[in-house]
Amino acid sequence: MTFFREQDAVSGKMARAYATINGRREELFYAKSLEATIEKNKVDVPILGKTNTPQRSAGWSGSGTLTVYYVTSVFRQLMRDFIKTGKDFWFDLQIINEDETSGTGKQTVMLLGCNLDSIIATKFDATSDDMLEEELPFTFNDYDLLDQFNTLTGA
Repeated sequence: MTFFREQDAVSGKMARAYATINGRREELFYAKSLEATIEKNKVDVPILGKTNTPQRSAGWSGSGTLTVYYVTSVFRQLMRDFIKTGKDFWFDLQIINEDETSGTGKQTVMLLGCNLDSIIATKFDATSDDMLEEELPFTFNDYDLLDQFNTLTGA
């Protein structure tokens, strides 16, 4: 019987993330978490003689949330420019998961054509001891898997 080795679990704290905005690559060292999801768009395909309604894939959409410490004005400035000029903005996100204590190796994902849904214009909270953070929901229109995790063999 094969078992998963606990040392091969990947620590989320060992990730790195970068945003490429207007040709400039910025390390997102102030990021706390990121989760991006690809959802298939399916359509019904009714078939004569069947009582169920099968579906087939007809496309996809990508969305995610980047949670960062409230320490950068980069995204607020991009949104301000959009408000003032009407010119929308897109950026790419590169996420690298690599925990050197794990046998999984490295996975590098590119989220391309990211576009913010909303930002926090400003905030404060004098009632909490927690550090300020903000969630940045976004969509993306392309996806690449540059590096893949190693295939694990177990123990």
